[in-house]
Amino acid sequence: MTKTSNTDLKITKKDLSKVFWRSFQMEFSWNYERQMNMAYAYAMIPILKKLYQTKEQMADALKRHLEFFNTTPHIVTLILGINAAMEEENVNDPDFDTSAIDSIKTSLMGPLAGIGDSFFWGTLRLIATGVGTSLALQGNILGPILFLLIFNIPHILFRYLATSWGYKLGTGFLKKIQENGMMESLTLGASIIGLMVVGGMTATMIDINLPMKIGSGENAVTVQSIFDDIVPKILCLGVFGAVFYLLKKEVKPLTILLGLAVVGILGSLVGIF
Repeated sequence: MTKTSNTDLKITKKDLSKVFWRSFQMEFSWNYERQMNMAYAYAMIPILKKLYQTKEQMADALKRHLEFFNTTPHIVTLILGINAAMEEENVNDPDFDTSAIDSIKTSLMGPLAGIGDSFFWGTLRLIATGVGTSLALQGNILGPILFLLIFNIPHILFRYLATSWGYKLGTGFLKKIQENGMMESLTLGASIIGLMVVGGMTATMIDINLPMKIGSGENAVTVQSIFDDIVPKILCLGVFGAVFYLLKKEVKPLTILLGLAVVGILGSLVGIF
């Protein structure tokens, strides 16, 4: 696809407000294959419709934002704002590398999820629950009301402000790195961070245990401990590699999920897992 420069296309506060309101759908269409990807693309549609005039351009943009995505929903607008600025730059600069859009999104979702989960789920929600529960146990109607207010007012306010923060950050940051010729380095660095996030997810979210023992009595050792002595989590890496290979062979994700479920259930029944 050939891009043409069009410096007249600018994203407005009204466009960002549409992204803000659509961001509340972030967990309504969550799926096991790509998690928040459909809701993320839905939130970006007002921006994409304004920037791209042809079906081919719109299709390419939607494909970019239908890749895997998952982060704390309360801070997602920060990434949406940055991506909006990058899409605007893509339209106005014919030399812009579109792979940087997905790389930035992938590299930010993990670190921001850690911050967002710690604050909104791990701190603010507990404070709101503590205040609300203590009043509710006394029969005070303010219990559930204060719970909703204490939790929702800060996160909605942050969600709204973060939309414009992300856009301003993305616009200013992109101009600086474009002037310094750092876009390729940034894209490479973001890709590396994204792969590190995927690697961390592989080690923490996949759990395999082989309880079978070799030997008898006190000298018996489990098969799992032997693998762990070689390389910790090597079985998790093996399963990840097998799934990745099947996806490359264009095996349907649902088929892979059903296969994993069958293998897991049968393996548990016969004592392998």
